[in-house]
Amino acid sequence: MLGACPALCHTLLKQLFLCGLLAFPCIALSAPSHGVVVLMYHHFGESRFPSTNVTLQQFDAHLHYLEQNQFKIWPLEKVIKQLELAQPFPDRVVAITIDDAYRSIYTHAYPRLKKRHWPFTVFVSTDPIDKKMPAFMSWAQMREMQQHGATFANHTTHHDFLIKQSASETERDWQLRVRNDLKMAQQRLQTELGSAPALFAYPYGEYNSALQQLIKELGWSAFGQQSGVISQYSDRLALPRYPMAAQFAALPSFKTKVMSLPLPVIDISPIDTVIKQQNPPPLQLTLAQDDDVQISQLNCFASNQGPAKVTWFDKEKGRFSVEANKPFNNRRSRYNCTAPSKSSARYYWYSHLWIRTTPTSALK
Repeated sequence: MLGACPALCHTLLKQLFLCGLLAFPCIALSAPSHGVVVLMYHHFGESRFPSTNVTLQQFDAHLHYLEQNQFKIWPLEKVIKQLELAQPFPDRVVAITIDDAYRSIYTHAYPRLKKRHWPFTVFVSTDPIDKKMPAFMSWAQMREMQQHGATFANHTTHHDFLIKQSASETERDWQLRVRNDLKMAQQRLQTELGSAPALFAYPYGEYNSALQQLIKELGWSAFGQQSGVISQYSDRLALPRYPMAAQFAALPSFKTKVMSLPLPVIDISPIDTVIKQQNPPPLQLTLAQDDDVQISQLNCFASNQGPAKVTWFDKEKGRFSVEANKPFNNRRSRYNCTAPSKSSARYYWYSHLWIRTTPTSALK
């Protein structure tokens, strides 16, 4: 067999080697054609929160489009199971997630999703629920929603900036504090709802290598707020989601995102998201071979800046670097890279988070 397929075997051995070096699951052959688009919502019909709200007209249009175009709506647990089994995803799979357990989920989103019998996951910060804060749902409402497709998962107790370590804390102190917070939130979900899946969403979408290691030790899969498509190449400690808010939730943009494909990124350097010394930070990526990706038309963009500089080291091997043209000033920024498909009008998509922690100014 080795003599009969030298090119295939060379690719297989090369990618097995890469898989051994990576900290996340990887498959041996070429990148899967399809992945799972995970949508992230917060508020529904609450215009006073423009950065995290979708109008009810937008949400209705999203659901109608998914319904009319034969999308499969999967629960997150099924997505993770498919990753664990290293099974390819069918086309047009979407998962719906909602962060923070605001009351408008119960009044506006839940009836619409219940009507369609669609599963969805709400990531809950438990302390506001325990304090019966009026902007949030109650445990009783969540128990009702569980009977109609809702899953509730961990989003910490207080929705803190988890990676922020106080000046008086040692690394061990920080780990103990954060671990206790996560375990407390998990226990509250278990006590009130009878279940607590091994799923976690980083508050504000922020994570670094130390926090990812903690999540790994707990045995959970974790979701950020960077855009992109989940595939067998995805890091299960930093799974992407498309944030849905009014200014990014218009139907044409929504269609592009739910039809997007996973850019087959198999190596990332640096993996950590925190900007250390060089700002703008350089990012090096390696793509698996995929004949459907139009490498020649790959473009990358930096938050609030537009096109970023792309430098190819080896186009045949898919190795290139990305660097913004100016330093990042906000606390959180991203590089987004896209490339068109050769076989359809769809786009391959990948996003990398950057966090600026110095100088220690007000969080943005």
